[in-house]
Amino acid sequence: MARILVVDDSPTELYKLTGMLEKHGYEVLKAENGADGVALARQEKPDAVLMDIVMPGLNGFQATRQLTKDPETNHIPVIIVTTKDQETDKVWGTRQGAKDYLTKPVEESTLIKTLKSVLGS
Repeated sequence: MARILVVDDSPTELYKLTGMLEKHGYEVLKAENGADGVALARQEKPDAVLMDIVMPGLNGFQATRQLTKDPETNHIPVIIVTTKDQETDKVWGTRQGAKDYLTKPVEESTLIKTLKSVLGS
């Protein structure tokens, strides 16, 4: 099954997203900030990344840009999952290379449908 990297500084969100993904058979990798997320993505080459935006240090926009501009990781689809729901945030996220943009709290069915869409399954 597909391996999904969840990058979020909230233990609660990590727990919730991990639960939803594992229930549907996904293997979950976790990182608690943008820098660790980028490093783990380069090391593990997950099938997709769920990226929070508001994190200390390297934020989700910066981490997404690093992943999508790096030849080593630019094939990995990034889905932004955040509480930031302004249209400007969505546009900016897409311009950083994100394949999709979901707003928290994310519905399980929406998350799985979006993942299947970006994974082409």
